[in-house]
Amino acid sequence: MPQATDWADVRVVGIPRALLFYRFGVLWTTFFEGIGRTVVVSDATDKAIADEGERLSVDECCLASKVFIGHVASLVGRCDAVFVPSYPTGDHRAGFCTKFQSATDMVKSTFRDQHLRVVSCEVRDARKMKDVRRPFEEMAARMGVSPRDGRRAFKAAWDAQEAHDKALSDAQVRLMRSLDERRAAARGAAGGAGAASADAAPLGILVVAHPYITHDPYLSGAVVDALSDMGATVVYADAVDHDKAYKKSFEFSDTMPWLINRELIGAILMLEDHIDGIVLISAFPCGPDSMTDDAIMRCIQGTPILNLMIDAQSGTAGVETRVESFVDILRFQQKGGYVRG
Repeated sequence: MPQATDWADVRVVGIPRALLFYRFGVLWTTFFEGIGRTVVVSDATDKAIADEGERLSVDECCLASKVFIGHVASLVGRCDAVFVPSYPTGDHRAGFCTKFQSATDMVKSTFRDQHLRVVSCEVRDARKMKDVRRPFEEMAARMGVSPRDGRRAFKAAWDAQEAHDKALSDAQVRLMRSLDERRAAARGAAGGAGAASADAAPLGILVVAHPYITHDPYLSGAVVDALSDMGATVVYADAVDHDKAYKKSFEFSDTMPWLINRELIGAILMLEDHIDGIVLISAFPCGPDSMTDDAIMRCIQGTPILNLMIDAQSGTAGVETRVESFVDILRFQQKGGYVRG
């Protein structure tokens, strides 16, 4: 049976700057550009986008899902179709929250009156190249692209995503090496007295959150800015080697079902000896985080942890105050002779 080409007339593809865009966005944009499409990525999250997502969503949706819907709404009229892939759980230890499986249907239902066209594919296992390649090549065929061009575009997209991830990981390795060297220099400057001054010894704070929270300035920018303003070196749990973090996570749990949470926990285990504190950030009411954050708080010993929950109603003042207090406590520990490293 010949492949349907019902999306062949789609020339401009809109991609919401939300959810898994922050994990696979390079792959997505490179792929569509590789098959000759124009890509329009929604603008950075702002209050208007967040408010529109809130208006269009049911109350039970998590904040991240509401923001995603707001981004989709912002693309209406700016593209021929919006790309909303489905990521169901193919491997019970490398799956995703159910919102990623239902995203395609959720968007179609929410925007049915606007007759918004949705281009989609179903990725069963995001860790395996062959399981990602097949649905993307099938999607390209439905867009009227030859099999050869579809394969070429996907290979370029996969390689671009890997190069992007490696660049982030390598940059953070260099950052951690610099952090350790500055700590050693601070201890040396203390003249062997057993503790560096609070001003001299650098603080390394690991931010642990889903990438779509960590790297969305509207959602967590106040946290990251507060840490930076107080002189802390910000380290990101998602900017590590994903495969190494995934494998490391099995030292924490053999049964945890969520890929991103596994990678984040693996990153904690990889970096905990090199950082002074951990800031956990969750979007209310994230189901996976409600389980994993509690497990992290109970099982990660020896490293101070600040657990923050953000929602659509709260301002940033309280968050900033808690971050400042957390950093002050870490500085106080340093004055008392406590220096990690």
